[in-house]
Amino acid sequence: QVQLVESGGGRVQAGGSLRLSCAASGRTFSTYAMGWFHQAPGKAREFVARISRSGAFIYYADSVKGRFTISRDNAKNTVTLQMNSLKPEDTAVYYCAAGENSSDKYYLEDRYHYWGQGTQVTVSS
Repeated sequence: QVQLVESGGGRVQAGGSLRLSCAASGRTFSTYAMGWFHQAPGKAREFVARISRSGAFIYYADSVKGRFTISRDNAKNTVTLQMNSLKPEDTAVYYCAAGENSSDKYYLEDRYHYWGQGTQVTVSS
């Protein structure tokens, strides 16, 4: 069992930056791949980024490549999403998730078994 708590959301102007963190409880954090998803109002939840349990394999949605960076610290049971050059279309609730280390269809929600409660990111133009 893994419990996840996100923090770091807020309101920022377009072009600004935010750093989201996700703290995990439990001793098995390092056995899970970690992902970030977001959900904009009226839309389905979408994949943003994923990092393998070792940190060696990283994937991003095309919409955030070059702007967002995912990282993890297994000693501290944390995963971070650094978001730069934010755009109004990045406005959403951001969720971290823990799931299988297999990279097969890593972008699908059902590959992840544990979810945080979400943190709101609002980017104004």
